[in-house]
This record gives sequence, structure tokens and C-alpha cells, in this order.
Amino acid sequence: MTSISKSHAPPVPQGRTEPLLVRIVLIAIAVTFLTIFVVLPLVVVFAGAFARGVDAYLAALAEPEALSAIRLTLLVAAISVTLNLVFGVIAAWAVAKFDFPGKTLLVTLIDLPFSVSPVISGLVFVLLFGAQGYFGSWLAAHDIRILFAVPGIVLATTFVTFPFVARELIPLMQEQGTQEEEAAISLGASGLRTFLRVTIPNIKWGVLYGVLLCNARAMGEFGAVSVVSGHIRGETNTMPLLVEILYNEYQFVTSFAIASLLAMLALVTLIVKTILEGRLEEGQTARDD
Repeated sequence: MTSISKSHAPPVPQGRTEPLLVRIVLIAIAVTFLTIFVVLPLVVVFAGAFARGVDAYLAALAEPEALSAIRLTLLVAAISVTLNLVFGVIAAWAVAKFDFPGKTLLVTLIDLPFSVSPVISGLVFVLLFGAQGYFGSWLAAHDIRILFAVPGIVLATTFVTFPFVARELIPLMQEQGTQEEEAAISLGASGLRTFLRVTIPNIKWGVLYGVLLCNARAMGEFGAVSVVSGHIRGETNTMPLLVEILYNEYQFVTSFAIASLLAMLALVTLIVKTILEGRLEEGQTARDD
């Protein structure tokens, strides 16, 4: 009997090496997990929000306390995302384009909010700016309010979100290298012109991706903001804080209505994230070609 050599054996399809039963079980587990922990919570949120109809839903969102929370959330997100955008681009530029003492320490500090509990980060600001804090007496003497006011919420939100833009741009800029910038400078372009005409176009999708993730985290932040806000009704409650307060007060429709806005943000973020990931892959493929 003639045996078939290995070189003439039919190729095994990619991803099909496992038996059919194993594939079915793994897919079923993944789908079940996503259904229980992702789909069902979203369904419950939107069902609770529209439990009394569209009119009740819109009325809940039009309440002064809800409008105040929405405005504050948008304001804090806008400020913190802008600050993190500036910091992220500068930090990524420094880490990816230059070698300097303390570079490893800078990267470690950028990652610090990922390893620190948001509640702990909020407590740090209390220890710094609280009445008994390090700067508390000086702030009180000059009638400056940080805690239990918008500045404290902005500081806490900025701290927990500042890695997103930088960590997205650092590997992207490191992979791109410095050849194009060096070429532009050698042709007589200034540093600013090189940055605006060469660097920014190469990282624009990465910037948008980092800003998107930063904004989503800023609008949904709870732990750090809860510590520094003081929970003042109509003044320092962001949307996540107001959701908890209303739910504990059995105002379920209003609570779920505001929660549905955050859920919509999550869905929009997911869609835009998918689009930006495709853009990033296309840009990388074009550079490789």
C-alpha cells in the first residue's frame, strides 16, 4: 500500500483543529457569558427606563436635578479629556522620540492610575485639599474650594483617566519611529511645522481612539468622584452618582433613565471604537506596504 507523504497531506483549516463538539461548547459558553453579563443588564436598564412610557422617560430626564447632573458630567468630561489630550500627546512625544533620564519612571507614573483604586485616588485629594489636609488651611484662608466643588471632581476625573491617551499613542509613535520627522527637519521644516504636518497626521486615529476611551471613562467614573464630590444635590452629583442616589430612594424610572444615557454612551463608544480600530489597522497596513 502506498502511503501519502506529509507534504501531500491536505492542509488543516486555520482555527478548525479542535473537534466539532469542543468548538460548539466553547462558543456556547462565550455567548452565554456575554448574554448574562452584558446583554441582560442593558436590557434591564432600558426596560426600567421606559417602564412607564416615553413621556415618563423624557420627563425624568427633564427634571432639574437630572439636567444638573448631565451638565456637570459633560463639563467635567470636556475639561478632563482636553487636559489629558494635551498631556497624552506631550508624554507620548517625549517617551517615543527622546531618550532621557527617568524615562522608565515616567512610563510607570503614567500607568499608576491603572493600579490604584479610584476610591484611593479620591482619598488622596481629600488628604491634600480637605479641611485637615496638607493645603486645607491655605485654601480656607483664601476662600478657595477644591473639594465638594467642580475643581475637585475635575482633578479626580483627570487623574483616573490620564493614562488612556498617552498609553494609546506611546506604542504607536514608537512603532512609527523618527525617520519622517528627521527627513522633514533636514528639508528645512521647523519643529512645530514638522509636528503639525508630519506627526499629527500619522497619529490622528490613535489620538481619536485615546480620546474616545478617555471620554467614556470620564463620564462613567464613580469611585474617585464619589469621594471628592460631597454628594450635594443639584451641584456636585454627576450622572453615575445621581443614578445611585435615585435608586436608593426608589425613584427607579429616573434612575434607569439616566443610566440609559450612560448605556447609550457605552454602545456609541463601542461602535466608534470598532471603526477607529479598523482605521488604525488600515493605516498600519498602508505604512507596512
